[in-house]
Order: sequence, then C-alpha cells, then structure tokens
Amino acid sequence: MIRRLPAVRRGPFLLGSPLSRMLDEVLHDFNRISFDASPSSGRTDVYEKDQHLVFETELPGVKKEEISIKVEDDQLTISGEVKRNEEIERESYFRVGRRYGKFQRCFPLPSDLIEKDRITARFENGILVVTAPMKESIVEKEKPIEIAVE
Repeated sequence: MIRRLPAVRRGPFLLGSPLSRMLDEVLHDFNRISFDASPSSGRTDVYEKDQHLVFETELPGVKKEEISIKVEDDQLTISGEVKRNEEIERESYFRVGRRYGKFQRCFPLPSDLIEKDRITARFENGILVVTAPMKESIVEKEKPIEIAVE
C-alpha cells in the first residue's frame, strides 16, 4: 500500500467557479503527461531516501542569501529571487532568454510523518537540498502476491 502526500491547499478565491474547475482540468492533464508548466526557477525532484523526504531544487543564478525556506501549516515553501546583472544596460541586450525575478514553490508535507524540528538544508552548485526526517517510510515495502492460474 502506498501512502500519498496530502494535496496542496488552494487559495480562497475562485473555488468552485467554472473557470477554476477548467484550469484544474487543464493542469491535471499536463501533470498526467509529465509536462512541467512551472517556471524554470525551482524545478524540484521529491523522493524518499533512508527514511528522509528529500526535495532537490534547481536554483541557477540564485545566491544562498536570497533563498528562503519555511515550514508553515504542513507545507514547505522555498522562495527567492534571481537578479539580473544591473551593470549591463537593457538596450545592450540582443536577446533575454533567462528568467529573472521572484519565485516560490510550495510542497505539502505529511504532517503525521515529518519531524519538522529536524529539517535541514544545504545549497551547493545551484542545487538546494532540503531533507526532512520521517518517523516512518511513506512507501511500504512491496510484498509479492502470487496469482494462481486455473
């Protein structure tokens, strides 16, 4: 049996409206085909390793001092800002292909399993790794089931 992470809480506006339901359906379809509709800053892998829930987030161009990590209401929030080099005049650019500005990513935490006071983070080579110790594994060990063929 696999236990799933809790669903992300939604904002109080547009709940139940036809537009909200339509957007939910569109985004659900993108998730189903593994399309990443999120901004380029903050692409994250979430996995379990050695009874820890690990969040590895790409943050290219972000300085350690510009990263904020908070745990609030059973939700991990990673935010920060990618700043543009102000020494180069805007008119001097031929093309701007990178994204600049503030970003924020939120992830639900299984409140009954995470030891919030022991969460740690490290940032190296543009990768932020947040590690949350768990009281027990989310993924239970698989047990093979034999199927009799008649």
